[in-house]
Amino acid sequence: MDKSLKSSAVNYGLYLALILSSFTIIGYAVYLDLYIQWWFGIGQMLLVIIFGIISAMSAKKLLGGFISFKDAFTAFFITIAVGVSIPAAIGFFIFNIVDTDAAAILQQKIIDNQLAMMEKFGAPQASIDEAMEQIQKEENFFSIGNTIKSIAYQLVGFSVIGLIVAAVTKQKDPHEA
Repeated sequence: MDKSLKSSAVNYGLYLALILSSFTIIGYAVYLDLYIQWWFGIGQMLLVIIFGIISAMSAKKLLGGFISFKDAFTAFFITIAVGVSIPAAIGFFIFNIVDTDAAAILQQKIIDNQLAMMEKFGAPQASIDEAMEQIQKEENFFSIGNTIKSIAYQLVGFSVIGLIVAAVTKQKDPHEA
């Protein structure tokens, strides 16, 4: 992949990271309940996808309108990798170093929200009890291990979308053999 394409993808990833990090900091500083709102998570997911698409399209434009599947996917992936890793690191820093009390409060809010959601959808009490037991075994939702797992899961999930974006974005140069 061309160095300017990587640079472009990294730049889009940094813009995405700035926006998502701002949401993380604002959620922490202003309204902790923001983290348990369904629309907040979906909004962030959409932002990641949009930035990945923009990055792939920008890479295609940088190459004169022609791009390989690999280059389109790489542009998408670099953008999302940078874009989700930095805010995750900031969240880790906030909830493990700056304010561990906020982490405990948020963890309890997440547990309560999961319980309410399971009850709302009519899950059997045995399933609810089992799920709550599993959740409560977790000492720290914001540990380094959980942060790394979260990043990995996001990268895998967004990569599936990236494969679709790359397939749609790719365009073979008719002048090449």
